[in-house]
Amino acid sequence: MAGLELRFGAGDRLIVNGAAIQFTSEARIRFANKVEFLYGRQIMGPHEATTPARRIYFALQTAYIGSPEERGRALESAAYFIEAFAAETTSNHARNLLALALAAAKARRGHESLKLARRIIRHEDTVLAEGPDGPEKRDGR
Repeated sequence: MAGLELRFGAGDRLIVNGAAIQFTSEARIRFANKVEFLYGRQIMGPHEATTPARRIYFALQTAYIGSPEERGRALESAAYFIEAFAAETTSNHARNLLALALAAAKARRGHESLKLARRIIRHEDTVLAEGPDGPEKRDGR
């Protein structure tokens, strides 16, 4: 039988079509048809949305796997957060990634939009690690 098979350990988390599942024992599952799902570290809790890029990711995540009522509002929030981030960044590459992420979310390609959003999180983490004075000041140059 064709499909996607995943293995989970006790305590692992999975969200399928908006339903949150936590495994109490080791399990293997196989998706035999198309489903919208996230698992493990792909899932961001609301308490983790503490930076602009993480708020974008959380909004895109909700637009992808939230309830039907949540999805529209989450996509609007994602668009708002993306617009604000794009206005503040000096990186054209980041702005392009954000535009692609929003376009993917609007086209219901949730995994693609979240993959792009994770790249924005890594970009933001790098910029924040360098600090406002850039890498020269941090390295003592």
